[in-house]
Amino acid sequence: MKLICTQENLIKALNVAEKIVGRNVNLPILNNILLETDDGQLKLSSTNLEIGLNYWTRGKIEKEGSLTVPAKIITNFVMNLPKKNIEIEVKNETLNLKCENYQAKIKGVSAQEFPIIPKIKEEPLVILPAEEFKNAANRVISSVAVSETRPEITGVFMKIEKDNLTLAATDSYRLAEKKIKLQKPVQESISMIIPRTTINELIYIIGENQGELKISISQNQILFNFNNINLVSRLIDGQYPDYQQIIPNSFKIKAIIKTAELKNAVKIAGFFTNAQVSGIKIKLDLPTNKIKVNAETGEVGASNSEVEAKIEGDSVEVIFNYKYILDALNNMLTDQVILEMNDSSSPVLLKPENVKDYLYLIMPIKTE
Repeated sequence: MKLICTQENLIKALNVAEKIVGRNVNLPILNNILLETDDGQLKLSSTNLEIGLNYWTRGKIEKEGSLTVPAKIITNFVMNLPKKNIEIEVKNETLNLKCENYQAKIKGVSAQEFPIIPKIKEEPLVILPAEEFKNAANRVISSVAVSETRPEITGVFMKIEKDNLTLAATDSYRLAEKKIKLQKPVQESISMIIPRTTINELIYIIGENQGELKISISQNQILFNFNNINLVSRLIDGQYPDYQQIIPNSFKIKAIIKTAELKNAVKIAGFFTNAQVSGIKIKLDLPTNKIKVNAETGEVGASNSEVEAKIEGDSVEVIFNYKYILDALNNMLTDQVILEMNDSSSPVLLKPENVKDYLYLIMPIKTE
């Protein structure tokens, strides 16, 4: 293999490919990135056996070939090169790189040793703006369960039905749901659970870039095609909980609050909690039309804040995990937020004012 490519193009590809790579003692080849020529371009591939990535970047190909090299070494070297052309050549399973006054030889392993990344040939089920999917994923990802006790909730639930794509995530204590309107309806409804790590990688890949995201499904695999990148991932087996059942159909209590003011009050209260006592007290006070946010620990002290609100129904006082409330408010994206509940032991629903495609449900941790 022999080619020339720019430092900017190569490091951009390496940064994406390296994120898939993990330290694997039992299968060292997984620590490598596969470089190979493909249809007049340089193709970089990486996998951890659960996620596989192919990234095509421009280059002047002089000789076809392939080789795998340690991801960390090549990325660190290329990252510190000047933004000039890099000459790349493979000789005797060694990758030779040259850029102005810098040269390196990196010992590689034959491409034949590299695991095969599954190919999904099915036509895209959905095509939508990548930025729209990324923004939706960002608003639910924090609610995914971290514990492996229930594998089915360690991923993001995605349902495609008619002209709607729904993303949802829950860890049993909170739930986030975001809907995306599709331009072209699908004929059949389909649902799946996508691993959290896959969604995080996709968010990183899309970044600030524009373009179409094409989604294809094949048995227990999903393919995300974005510009010059293919991301293939296994899907999580299992039945996702019917979370719609825990969302109340109606509410007795409603409050409309300025998002920034409530966020600041909750943030301040969080300073007065600790790992053992992570709850803050939120009181909707109907007579004063204020929301009172209180936190207190013996070691630190106490905090009391009041926020103006428009309250309907009754007064109520509940204790919540402040981090969950803060996550919800960070994802509202409107000047005002609507907070609804039925009583002190029921979940609270937060949603942006005048927006119907996003909601965040939080269970109280205890009541008084």
